Amino acid sequence: MYKKLLIGLIIFILCLSPIAAENWNSFAGDVNHNAYRDESSDFVTNLWTFNMGSPVHSSPAIYKDHVYVVSQDGILKAIDMETGEEEWDFDLKSPTNSSPIIHKNRLYIGCEDGLKAININNHDLVWDYDCNNVASTPFFYDDIVYFGSDDGHLYGLDDDGKVTFNKKLDGELKSSPIVVDDTIYIGSTNSKIYSIGTDKEKNWEFTTGDEILSSPTYVNKSVIVGSTDGNVYCLDKSNGDLKWKVDLNDKVISSPTLDKHDNSVYIGSDEGNMTCLDVRDGTVKWSHPTGDKIQSTAALKDNLVVFGSNNGNLYVLNKYTGLEEFVYNPGTILFNSAITSSPAINGNSLLFGDDSGQVYSLNIEKNEGPTPIQFFYSLAILIVVVILAIFAVRKLKGRK
Repeated sequence: MYKKLLIGLIIFILCLSPIAAENWNSFAGDVNHNAYRDESSDFVTNLWTFNMGSPVHSSPAIYKDHVYVVSQDGILKAIDMETGEEEWDFDLKSPTNSSPIIHKNRLYIGCEDGLKAININNHDLVWDYDCNNVASTPFFYDDIVYFGSDDGHLYGLDDDGKVTFNKKLDGELKSSPIVVDDTIYIGSTNSKIYSIGTDKEKNWEFTTGDEILSSPTYVNKSVIVGSTDGNVYCLDKSNGDLKWKVDLNDKVISSPTLDKHDNSVYIGSDEGNMTCLDVRDGTVKWSHPTGDKIQSTAALKDNLVVFGSNNGNLYVLNKYTGLEEFVYNPGTILFNSAITSSPAINGNSLLFGDDSGQVYSLNIEKNEGPTPIQFFYSLAILIVVVILAIFAVRKLKGRK
């Protein structure tokens, strides 16, 4: 009898697991910021580009067979991940730099005029909570959506958009929160990271040397976060005591990405390096230079770490060595656009946006990318230059 009950329980859990895994509950998908989802068995990885019409600073959210992207001017697009075709769009009527999250067919997104909830089945606005600019990407936890606002408040809204949590903190809360074991962790422009219980009681606060725009991550009873003072901090989750810190020599706006299996955390800096640290003591395992700011948060798949740089390149590195596996330059040098949007990965499909307003789907298994529109611009310029050169040479010969 007990054996049958155990088998039944295992089957029940296995049935539930894919459903739970579909949700994209936070910035970069989860508290570890891995930004990875398994693809369905019948999914085909294709190469494509999609024009959003204005810069993409927001990071994509993956849900079922679609990727959801928001442009800076506040236009939400639902794009079929396999074909790259638009399924539907929604005008948020407000600019945004926040990233969308999705839970059970409902999308949440922060805008300059507050937080909005959208039903992705019928594409209707469910509710709209009015507050100051919400650059913070929300976090869904225990049926509550938590987010920070520029008014300094940490909010929690229920399914109907009603406020169930409201905690006034100092500074502007642009950092995206995480929630672990009924505790919320969030950074502020006042240089502090806060630990707040879902019962609204403040556990502790820790002061860094400058603003915190980075979203924290959590591992081994520790909270790791970057600060614009140039340091990465690892704090004890129970009392906020400093365990270690590492100086990355310039602002850290990128959020840490955690690999629990390898005790590694990956984080970019404005110095232009993607750095891999040991989560246990902060030892630098490797650091990869790009020559420009890295404000994109890395995504992980198998033995690969993926991120964008403001130099216009997307990098795929070996996560153990930091060596390049693949570099994709959609701007073809002449039309480079900063990549501050953090990538997301669905199976072998690597998805990201850039400041040119394009969204790209690459094949990370084959190291293949689509031919971007900027390639044809560059080709046209090259043809014009060649024609002018030929004309100039002929003219010089004619004078002789």
